[in-house]
Amino acid sequence: MTQLLLNIDPSLVDWSRAQFALTAMFHWIFVPITLGILFIIAIMETIYVKTGDPEWKRTTKFWMKLFGINFAVGVATGLILEFEFGTNWSNYSWFVGDIFGAPLAIEGIMAFFMESTFIAVMFFGWNKVSKKFHLASTWLTALGANISALWILVANAWMQYPAGMEFNAETARNEMVNFWDVLFSPVAINKFLHTVTSGYVLAALFVIGVSSYFLLRKREVLMAKRSIIISSVFGFLAILSVIFTGHGSAVEVAKHQPMKLAAMEGLYKGGEGVELIGFGILNPEKTADNDVDPFVFKFGFKGMLSYLISFDSKSYVPGINDLLKGDENHNVISVEQRMEKGDIAMNALIAYKEAKASENAEEAAVQLAIFKENFSHFGYSYVDKPVDVVPNVPMVFYSFHIMVILGTLFVLMFIIFGWMTMKNKIDKFKFSKLLYYLGILGIPLAFIASEAGWIVAEVGRQPWVIQDLMTTTAGVTNISSSSVQLTFWIFAFIFTGLLITEVSIMIRFIKAGPAKPENDGGTEL
Repeated sequence: MTQLLLNIDPSLVDWSRAQFALTAMFHWIFVPITLGILFIIAIMETIYVKTGDPEWKRTTKFWMKLFGINFAVGVATGLILEFEFGTNWSNYSWFVGDIFGAPLAIEGIMAFFMESTFIAVMFFGWNKVSKKFHLASTWLTALGANISALWILVANAWMQYPAGMEFNAETARNEMVNFWDVLFSPVAINKFLHTVTSGYVLAALFVIGVSSYFLLRKREVLMAKRSIIISSVFGFLAILSVIFTGHGSAVEVAKHQPMKLAAMEGLYKGGEGVELIGFGILNPEKTADNDVDPFVFKFGFKGMLSYLISFDSKSYVPGINDLLKGDENHNVISVEQRMEKGDIAMNALIAYKEAKASENAEEAAVQLAIFKENFSHFGYSYVDKPVDVVPNVPMVFYSFHIMVILGTLFVLMFIIFGWMTMKNKIDKFKFSKLLYYLGILGIPLAFIASEAGWIVAEVGRQPWVIQDLMTTTAGVTNISSSSVQLTFWIFAFIFTGLLITEVSIMIRFIKAGPAKPENDGGTEL
């Protein structure tokens, strides 16, 4: 079996992945609050403009202040992420730059400038522009932030499901042939909606948590109750969307990334009528090449996984071993066969380039046809052994189930906090203090759920940087591992410092509370 040999230090791949994961996970601490709290702020300001109640303005400005602290740090980590594509993943950038660069460029030109333009009016336009113009700026800032997320998530979705492209054998690069297929692929639609609405949930829980702190201290009671009502309704609607789009995402994962789905469920042996695991404890001795029971403990729902991905409780779902070894009865091709076809594609591409160089048009046409026939397996030419395509099952499994369990808790929290506050019973409840503590605890739990979702999406698709087309080993920049290690620790130090600084500033501003009531004399232009 012929295979392209890459003289890449394995530790370089590990450190490059670790550095990108570090940056992405720190960045994702700040992004969800930004995406969601802007809409909460815009809703509050809308009520202020409609009612003229200065307390709503005071409330709006308080949450806007906390948003501003978070936004400044989030921008810094996001910029570093984009630079890392060029410094650490140059082979990947070359391979897909014509496609991956397009949504990122649109994000920079369209969304970033839109967001940065109106954010200035939002922060500094109070009493300088009309109430309606200021309100429009707030809504446009929220819209701009979410449009920015759209293009980034479209780019990420393309890595999970490379649609709307063709491989140019002349340049050895993927090229976009249909922009709309990239933008509106079902993976991109579900990823965008699921991700941004999960950000809305986190932001709503953040507002509830901070408001619970004020209620616990018996300070700013009116502001806290109003904030809880707005964020509970907003969060509840958002989490319904999270559930719906999460199901849609799982359906797409089953179609395009079945190994990720199998890891999410700890499913080694597939079949018909597969159960959905509610929760379980994985057996640490279980691997793909032994017959040990995958679970020490589990409880599940019979046939539910099959039903959720196909609306048929008896439909077939492949497990990790089925995907590795193949299942002829269900047209599942083994990884070893895909590796062979990947080698055929790679060798055909090399032969095509040689035939073109020697001006042998007939041979070039034959090799190009062979290459195109096997291109869907191209990335498997980089795989050393079949088991390498199995992601870290425990990390993916536990992250997925923690996310789902916490999501269920959040549904209950939105209902309880919203209902009790609307009925004006939250501070009369016998166990109100426990409820306030739960609200405060909801903030770190929301971040845990958010980061767990990121782990499922990104770790679950390993070893692929582009599904079935390029592995992380092939995409990395061939630089010294020591230089990546050095920058990893530098970034870790800087990001940790930024996080500590942001949290301390947030706590200081929260403790200080909103500004004193002011005379509402907005200038109408």
